This record gives sequence, structure tokens and C-alpha cells, in this order.
Amino acid sequence: MVRTAAQVREAFLSYFENRGHRRVASSSLVPLDDPSLLFTNAGMVQFKDVFTGRESRPYKRATSSQKCVRAGGKHNDLDNVGFTARHHTFFEMLGNFSFGDYFKEDAVGFAWEFVTRDLAFAPDRLAATVFNGEKGIPWDEEAARLWKRVGVPESRIHRLGYRDNFWAMGDTGPCGPCSELHYFQGNDIPCAEEAAGRACLGVACECDRWLEIWNLVFMQFERKEKDSPLEQLPRPSIDTGAGLERIAAVVAGKRSNYDTDLFVPLLARASELSGKTYGRDPSDDASMRVIADHARATAFLVSDGVQPSNEGRGYVLRRIMRRAIRHGSRLGLDAPFLHEVVKVVVQQMHESYPELQENEAFVLEATRHEEESFRRTLARGLRLIDEEMAQAKGKTVLSGDVVFLLHDTHGFPWDLTQIIARERGFEVDLDRYEQLMEAQRQRGTFGGSGEKAVADLWPALQARLGETVFLGYEGEGHEGEGTVVALVKDGREVPELRAGERGGLLTDRTPFYGEAGGQVGDTGRIVGHGGKAEAQVLDTAKPVAGLTVHQVQVSSGTLRAGDVVQLSVDGQRRNSIRANHSATHLLHRALKIVLGEHVKQAGSVVAPDYLRFDYSHFSQPTPEQLERVEDLVNGWIRDNADAETKVMDLDEAKKGGAVALFGEKYGDRVRVVSVHPQSTELCGGTHVRRTGDIGFFKVTSDGGIASGVRRIVALTGIGALEWVREMEHEVRRASELLRTSPKELVRRVEATQRRVKELEKAVETAVRRASASSSGDVLAEAREVNGVKVLAQRVDPADAKAYRVLADQFRDKLRSGVVVVWGEKDGKGLVLVGATKDIVARGFSAADAIREVARVAGGSGGGRADLAQAGGADPALLGAAVEKLVASVRA
Repeated sequence: MVRTAAQVREAFLSYFENRGHRRVASSSLVPLDDPSLLFTNAGMVQFKDVFTGRESRPYKRATSSQKCVRAGGKHNDLDNVGFTARHHTFFEMLGNFSFGDYFKEDAVGFAWEFVTRDLAFAPDRLAATVFNGEKGIPWDEEAARLWKRVGVPESRIHRLGYRDNFWAMGDTGPCGPCSELHYFQGNDIPCAEEAAGRACLGVACECDRWLEIWNLVFMQFERKEKDSPLEQLPRPSIDTGAGLERIAAVVAGKRSNYDTDLFVPLLARASELSGKTYGRDPSDDASMRVIADHARATAFLVSDGVQPSNEGRGYVLRRIMRRAIRHGSRLGLDAPFLHEVVKVVVQQMHESYPELQENEAFVLEATRHEEESFRRTLARGLRLIDEEMAQAKGKTVLSGDVVFLLHDTHGFPWDLTQIIARERGFEVDLDRYEQLMEAQRQRGTFGGSGEKAVADLWPALQARLGETVFLGYEGEGHEGEGTVVALVKDGREVPELRAGERGGLLTDRTPFYGEAGGQVGDTGRIVGHGGKAEAQVLDTAKPVAGLTVHQVQVSSGTLRAGDVVQLSVDGQRRNSIRANHSATHLLHRALKIVLGEHVKQAGSVVAPDYLRFDYSHFSQPTPEQLERVEDLVNGWIRDNADAETKVMDLDEAKKGGAVALFGEKYGDRVRVVSVHPQSTELCGGTHVRRTGDIGFFKVTSDGGIASGVRRIVALTGIGALEWVREMEHEVRRASELLRTSPKELVRRVEATQRRVKELEKAVETAVRRASASSSGDVLAEAREVNGVKVLAQRVDPADAKAYRVLADQFRDKLRSGVVVVWGEKDGKGLVLVGATKDIVARGFSAADAIREVARVAGGSGGGRADLAQAGGADPALLGAAVEKLVASVRA
């Protein structure tokens, strides 16, 4: 008997597996090779290229339970989560798919049999919807007939329009009518239509009396161009989606998804942490539901490699996490708590999603770090909001500039600022905020590549030619023979490439490694016709999985499709790449040992002359920790251990401890590389035969590149040795300049720094005395503007501390008025505005004035009503900005 959500998931997958469907694991929440999507939001996303024909798979039927997130873009209904029975950020989509195999009859039959037989849903509580016909597309009479055949009476088969019952992947591509299965929950559920004196709309109503549980999409048409007529697909397909949370609620006899076993343990933990009893207070209940839902989204997103940030996917995650933290604060949770609820998610879901347990340490650390960071910034942000509201002068709208500043500087999601503002009786100027956000987006926007034609060509060639056989793992892997199977120039397939021409050359076999997994592509040469034709390989790429393309410049003769050619990789360059790639694996393991198992690879570049490794960690490693990392790697290099490579099933590799990397797409069979007994990873790259071949390893830099992500750059072999020698030369040169020995260099530098500070202090004292003695003369330059005395002085070089001293002196002398001190240093402008208390009381704000200066001259700044400053301004524009400010002073 199916009772729990886990049993529903397994029953669904087993049902379709027993009917010839391949059980396919959920793909990552971060869609691979699909920049149009923030997150995977449906089961069909991982099969998108299969539906469009860009990718082929060894099966025609599939079933999956796909993890999904809808919390951005058009799915931006975050405010509803926690306050309704069925809105979620994270959810699971059960699905069955046919790629040109079965169609409507089987799809309808499968769905009906599963819900009525396997789940034992009462048939008289089920209804179906079909496409009614619209926009020149006929109504789906066939689907209606099929539902009637399986047992749905005609009275419960409802015809709905294009918006509800027609699906399209986009403006072009596969599309078709869809058919939904609904479950009747009861007429006692409130309905907004009835409350307004109208009749409930049944399956088309927004109330939950009729709950949609399954959507069947019949992909039978294709739109080749936007707004062009639909054409019949030669091989219609099926894409279905059933929300696990909804079906689990129906199975359990619950009317809210939050009352199922998917959420009850999370609500219990939130209740335990807060000391609040779930079910006692509606407001507290909503906050606990928010925390439960957002903890699920946090666990799965972080596990799939998403990091909280102020842009893109990271920003959506940050909004989700900070909304949960805010609701925790409403419950009285003043210490970090979200990671405790996330821990329950991992415990509850890891059997179905093993990656949660594999990444548990990292997920919990990332969650704790974000909450601690937010709690530090929350107090600063609230102070800024309170200051702005105190200066609102009777207005009840918080400016968009402040909302943008809170987002850009403090990481406040705009909707969180809106919630805080509304709690204080204010609205926010979202129009101005959007203007500033759009301006920022435009500053960071670059043009497209204009390479769509060639991008569409590669999948077609891969489907026709099959996979390129890689010879680079055999022996030295530098030489090989192959047959030219295709040539590409300017985005089109061509029969030949002549001397002087550039293009893509594809062979059936190659020793050249195409760029993938961070490892750069090989270079070398290709020779044909007994040496009469030759091409230099400038780069090697893998534009689609399994297809290797040599980017060549033909230096002599002509290369044609069908030619048998000799392929030679630049062996010295390849060996340097091997060393750097193997060192990357050792570095990854060393970082885990020294910093903790939460460390995950977040990106890499393996080039012949250096390696770059991005990794997750939330604080700067100490010099001693980095030295320990170097010591471990160099110790493993001295071990001169044999590297081992095996090909095995993915599950077997993971059980054996092989490390899988974020964002990588793996097949059923994987290559497992053990560079050293300490390091085992899934990897398709090229590696040394023994760790001793790496020679020597040296970290040259480590720095933060994003919140929770750091980057190490390192060198190996001769490159590392040359870097060390260069540093020795620099030390000797510095010692000579300071007339000391390298051993005494640090002491001499410290003594020199002390002397510089003494001299700087003496200069500062002299400047203050000079300023004080001349301030009386300066006061004569004060102007009266709109009844207010204004003194503007340029003082170079700009110095914030000296400016504050001068402003205080000038205000004391003026007794009543506004002071502006400005200047530049090292090409950057600085301006400070101060006002006496009486002028502030009359309505003048130095903070408003400084923002106007920054708007005109660039830079950024802020402060209080009586004193504010802006830095980074364009000196060429600063004078005009100050004059504009002076002329506009009013109080």
C-alpha cells in the first residue's frame, strides 16, 4: 500500500520502468548548456535536446523524478510560499517521456491505470481537461475520446483554451496540446469566486477544490519560425509532469502539501528551535512553512553548486535564504538556525538524492556562513533604512536609490526591503530601483557571438558521424592516424580546405584532446597525402559531447573529406598539461585535508603554463594552511606513485569514493583516475603516468572571487622553479635598494615603515596648523545662496581625515551654513559636505547633497544629514558638480 512520498516516488518510477522506460536520474538544478533557464523547472529540461533532435540517446522511453526550482523570472511568486497549501520554491516532478515512440493512447492509459490502480484514487473523484481549439488549431477530440474510453465520463472531460491546455517550448520548436488530470478534494474548500457571489469555475478555478495532479503534453506539432503555421511532427512525442508533493498529499488524505511527510519533520524542527507550536498561531505557522520550504530549496541548490550572491542564480538563492532567516527572526530565532533545518532535509532525502549526503559538510557550512553574514549586514541595513525614514519629511515612500544601495552594497533582496518598509508604514519606489538595476545590467552586457549557425551544425554532424574515438589515452598518446570525415568553414560544411584557409577538421579517430573539464585543447599538426598537405592545429574543441573538432590553418596543399591523415600532438605542451591536470587533482585533495571536507571544486583551467583552481571556502586560508597544502602535494609528488585509470559504472565509482564535480554531466560509464592513492576523481582528461612526473608544485596566488568561492593559481615543474627563482631575484633587488642582506630585509622594511609613519604624522600636523591659521581668510570667500552661507574650498591632495578636520573648523567659524571641501588624489575625486545643526533643522541634508554630487560626477557615497562624503568621483566633473550643489542649496 502506497502511503509515503518516498513510496509514491518509487511506485511511479517502477511502474514506468516495468513498461519499458529507462529510469533516468534527476539532472542538476543548474541546467547544462541552457543559458535561457535560471534553474531546471520541469522534468523535460534534461531531455530538451532529445525532443528537438540535437541529441540522441540509447532509449526511446524514459521516466524520472526531477528536482525543480521555480523562484525567479516568470515564476517569481515567492511571496505566496508558506501562505498557500501548494506554492513551493523546490519541488519534485515525476515524469514519463516518449521520444517518437508511444503517443496519446498509451500516455492516457498509463496515467489512468497508475492513479486508479497503483495509487487507488477513486475514479469518481477524477476529471480531465483537453485543448478546446484556438488560434487556428483544432480541438483535441482524440484526447477526449481516449479519456472517455478509460473511464472518465463525458461530464468530467472539460475543454479549456490555449493558455491552459497548449504547451510550447518557445516561439519556435516542438509544441502541442496538453491534457490535465484533476482530483476533487471537496466543496467545503473556500473559493474566491463563490465569496464574490459567482459560481466556482471547477477545474478552471484558482481554488483547490479541483487539484491538478498530472499534466500530459502531446508534442505533435512544430513551429519552424515565430508566428509561422504549425506543421505535424513526423514522430510525435510525450512529456508528462506530476507534482510529487501534490500526489503525496492526496495519497495521505491531506489538503495541504505541508501536512505530508515531506514537510512534517522540517516543521517539527523549526517548531523545536523556535519554541513555537505548529498549528497554534496562523502567523507563526506561515513562518515555519516558509522555513521548511526554503530549507529544501537551500539544501538542493547549494548541493548542486549554487552559491549565494548578488546576481543570477546566486541572487535567487540569497533571496530564498534571507527570506527564511527573516521569518526565523519573526519567530524569535536570533541565532543561526537555518542550517539545522537543512540538516533534516539531508537526513530525509539523501537516499533518493545521494548528492545531498556527499555534499553535506559543504551545504551546512555554506548555509551557516550566509546566515551569519546576513545577520551582520541586517543591522547595518536597518540603520540605513531608519536614517532615510527619519529624513523623509512627511513622505511615506522609500527611495529607489536606497533600495538599490541596500541590494548592491548589503545584499538585501528588494522584496525584503519592501517587507521591512511596509512594517514601518512605508512603500518603496520600485520604478527607480528597476531603472538603476537596468543601468547596472547594461553596463555589464556584452554582445553575442553571432555563431548560431555553426553551433547548430555540430549536433547534426555528431548525429551523422557518431563519436570521435580518442587515442590520447594509449601509450604516449601523441600520434595517431585517422580519416577526415568532415570539414567546416564559416559555419558551413565544405568538401575541402586549401592552403591559407582556416576551418574545422573532423576525423574518425584522433590523439588530440578537445577542451573539456577545464583542460585546454591540444595543438599540433595534421599531415596528409604523404606530406604534400599539412595543417597546423591551433586549438581542439568539443562543441558537443563526443565530437572533437580540430581548428586548423592549412599551410600547404589541400585536405579533403575522406583523406587518411597523420595527426601529431605537440608532445611537450601536452606533457605540461598532463602535469598541471594531475597536480589539480592533488591540490583538490590537499585542500579537503587542510581546510575541510566541505571544499568543492567550483571551476578550473588546466593550461600548459599554469593551473587555476576555484574552490568553495568561506574564509581566507592562512599562510600556514597554504604551506601545508603545498607540503602535501609535493610529498605526494615525491612518492612517485603510479597513476591508475579504470572505466566503470557511475554508481560503482561513487561507492568507491571517486569525487564527482559540480556541473559535470556523466554517462552511465565513467573514467576514474587515481593520480595517487590519496586522490580518486571522475575525469576524462590526460594525466601523468607517475606523480613524480609533475616535478614540483608551487602556489603563486590565492584570493576570493565571489562569496564563498576562492581561486588558487599554481605552477608545476620548470615553470614553478622559474617562478621561485624570479622571487629570489626580487628579494635580492629589494635588499640591494635598502642596502641590507636578504636575511635582514624584513627588519629593514619594518624600520623604514616606522620612519615613514613618523614623517606622515609630522606632515599632517603641519597641514592642520596651516589650515587653522588660514581659515579666517577663507571665511571671506563664503557665499550666501538662498539665505544660506555656503563655503566651498578645493584642497589637494584629497584626504578624508584632513577634510573632516577642516569641515569642523569651517562650521565652527561660520556658526550657520554649509561647508563643501573637495579635491583629488591619484586621479580620484573626493568631496565632503557638512552643515551646521540649524541648517539641518531647516531641512538641509548633506546625505542628499552628496548623492547628487555622485550622480553628476560618478563615484559613490553617503552619510548623515550633517556630514556626508563621496569618493571615486571623476575629477574632471567634480568642479561642475560642486558648483551645481552650491547653487542649489536651500534650507
